[in-house]
Amino acid sequence: MKHDVSTEELAAKVHAAALHLLRHVAQEDRATGVSAARLSALSVLVFGGPRTIGALAGLEGVTPPTMTRLVAAMTADGLVERIPDPDDRRVVRVQASESGRSLLLAGRDRRVAALAALLGPLSAKERRRLDQAATILDAMVAGRP
Repeated sequence: MKHDVSTEELAAKVHAAALHLLRHVAQEDRATGVSAARLSALSVLVFGGPRTIGALAGLEGVTPPTMTRLVAAMTADGLVERIPDPDDRRVVRVQASESGRSLLLAGRDRRVAALAALLGPLSAKERRRLDQAATILDAMVAGRP
């Protein structure tokens, strides 16, 4: 007979599974030839829109000088571009270039394909259970009940 899993046991299982899954799909990110830090910042810009360097640094948990160096390198690589703020000429925003957007979305497609390959052998029942679990995880992270 199965026992109820404690909150701590479940947290440990979800943590381990998430780490293993992320490590598996991270292999696809290495194919881009772009560092994880740059991909992360680029993702914020692609999915969240243009940001100031300070705002981007805050979201990424790095200092503004560190983000300035990342943005300079990404600009040199053609992944992002600097655009003047229409309301304040002193402010410069960073946005993903078309090249950066394409690179990021192609990487996402590779990660999704790698996950799909893992999901392929699952039974219909397992897929439904995983779908329910993904919905629950997404709601938890978003702060919904």
